[in-house]
Amino acid sequence: MSSRAEPLAPVEPSPGARQLSRGVTATWWYTVTAVIAFELALIVSWTLTSLADDLAGFVGLVVGVGGILWCASTIPLLLDYRHRLDAEPGVRWMRLLLPLLVALIYGVVAGVVVGSWQLAVMPLVLTLVLLNWPRGVRYKVVITATIALILLGIADSALDVADDNPFLIPAVYTVFFPVMLVSSLWWWDVLITLDRARASEARLAATQERLRVATDVHDLQGHHLQVIALQLELAERLLPTDPDAGMEQLRAARVSVDEARQGTRDLATRFRSVPLGDELANARDLLTAAGLEVESAIDADADSAPASALGPVIRETTTNVLRHGGGARARLALRRTADAWRYEIANDVVPGVDVEHDGSGLEGVRRRIEEAHGSLEVRRDADEFVVVVTVPTQGEGAR
Repeated sequence: MSSRAEPLAPVEPSPGARQLSRGVTATWWYTVTAVIAFELALIVSWTLTSLADDLAGFVGLVVGVGGILWCASTIPLLLDYRHRLDAEPGVRWMRLLLPLLVALIYGVVAGVVVGSWQLAVMPLVLTLVLLNWPRGVRYKVVITATIALILLGIADSALDVADDNPFLIPAVYTVFFPVMLVSSLWWWDVLITLDRARASEARLAATQERLRVATDVHDLQGHHLQVIALQLELAERLLPTDPDAGMEQLRAARVSVDEARQGTRDLATRFRSVPLGDELANARDLLTAAGLEVESAIDADADSAPASALGPVIRETTTNVLRHGGGARARLALRRTADAWRYEIANDVVPGVDVEHDGSGLEGVRRRIEEAHGSLEVRRDADEFVVVVTVPTQGEGAR
């Protein structure tokens, strides 16, 4: 008989993870928008300068329309750059053939009609700057591109008198453009690196926590299993000659099994528990979201209260208020007295409406509190329903 493993369902990301993902995506689109805006500003600068020099407008039309097409051709490069940290080393030239071809054609045509060496080389140089270069190569490309654009700008100015050269402003802008592009992309690299470091830190913390749990489980179960094995071995030897002593060892082994089971349960409870400060904050947020006006009084050291006893109580009583309460106000309080912790939750009730609160939920709370040697008080006043739980401070060891 064969069996087929069912694929695991994808894990739904937490709200915090979704918010971070949206923030990273928004920052990426901001980076893309900034780069495209820089490119368009450069094209507009060259176009306006060309129109000022050529009133017929043919040169400006070539520079402007061609520049828009060149800007559009750089968008795939930017999208490819977004995943540069996941990409394989090296440059995939076949995928970049079209953007490079557009940059080359536009540069040659625009450079010829304008009469500028710098404009002829500029689109190809800036397209090369956007490529996914291996580590340590990009800054060399930027330095080389900047020096080349400076030299070509000087060559352009030598063809005409500097004071009459209409291309001075776009020429200077072009020289600094590689550095501007790389600065925008560098900020994106910093953000994505920090985001990955945060994710790696979270995974490492989770791995360390699992390792700690595994170590505790190993120590706990290893100790009890060793004791149980010795007790059963001793019982096996004693039963033929001394049945009473053998049965005593069997009963001791059963007690050891119960202790191992309880120890495992306590260990799981300890790792599942949430600090009471967080529990109370969650309860306050839930009641506020439900439209209640919430008043809270919580001691500063609330996290030192017995979470294993009071945590489920806070969740159950909050649910009780949400489910059965009909008023508009609620009150939460957790205070430490001389020898106990006192938790109180109260909500106003609608006059004349008989609402049954003390159901199975509060009975479960009562049993849990009695196990912790505490007390539960439930009372209904004329306009308020109150639940008061008191747990001895020695219960802190049960957390």
